[in-house]
Amino acid sequence: MMSDLFEQKSYEAHEKHIAIHGDLSRLSNQTSIDFWRHDQMYKHLAPLLHEGDKWLTIGDGMGTDANWLLAHKVDATASDIADSVLKEASKEGYIQKFSKENAEKISFPDNSFDYVLCKESYHHFPRPYIAVYEMLRVSSKAIVLMEPIDVGIHMPVILFLKNVLDKISPTLIDKIWKNRYSFESSGNYVYKTSEREMEKIAMGINLPYVAFKGHNDYYTTQWDLSQHQSNTKIFNKVKSKIWRKNLLSKLGITPHQILISVIFKSQPTDDIVHRLKLDGYKVIKLRKNPYL
Repeated sequence: MMSDLFEQKSYEAHEKHIAIHGDLSRLSNQTSIDFWRHDQMYKHLAPLLHEGDKWLTIGDGMGTDANWLLAHKVDATASDIADSVLKEASKEGYIQKFSKENAEKISFPDNSFDYVLCKESYHHFPRPYIAVYEMLRVSSKAIVLMEPIDVGIHMPVILFLKNVLDKISPTLIDKIWKNRYSFESSGNYVYKTSEREMEKIAMGINLPYVAFKGHNDYYTTQWDLSQHQSNTKIFNKVKSKIWRKNLLSKLGITPHQILISVIFKSQPTDDIVHRLKLDGYKVIKLRKNPYL
């Protein structure tokens, strides 16, 4: 009973957050530094894009994910737990179709879409595993998650220190791993992802392939990122911060900030596998369960 009460509180908190903080103009300006940041992430979808495919976006509060997909000639339906901003976006022609959806209880029938995209929303869900299975249910080809990475799994030094310090006290690691328990003002625990976690989900239900790619970003409230990209002072600072992070990730010193996970529900074509690899994805063909 307490679980149900908590989930409902979480859903309500996120609806209110979108209603208060949703600002379509913030990202609809395609000349802003903020738009450039998001566009860099969207570009990782390129290997999967095929004209006419049907996509559903999850947690797409302002419809920006669907808008980008529409610009690349796919059929996109935007969805979010609150639809107040999506209604506005639809009226302005920013998106074509939208639906009010709780990611943990998606209303569409099985295999309604080719792909489902969840960009920076999975970590908001109170029961993210349920949401993943729901996304897989309504997709026919694959789902794509773009989410913060779990450094506790992807950064061995953190795991090593935790194992050592746990022998003294299980709370000592908190002095080093400051955001081990992260919460956001919208009312959620930040549920971060890892390659291993996504691989296990796929293996558990006998899916054929997974693919992974890392991405680095830089966001700060100290600079006005809604500024035009011609503001080279701020724009160059943002690009410089990202360049440094990319270098550290390339050298294996730190993991990427964001993990892009593609979980295939059906066998991907050779062309898609090839395109993913060319784009820098690690593509893994999973073993089939020999007992089923």
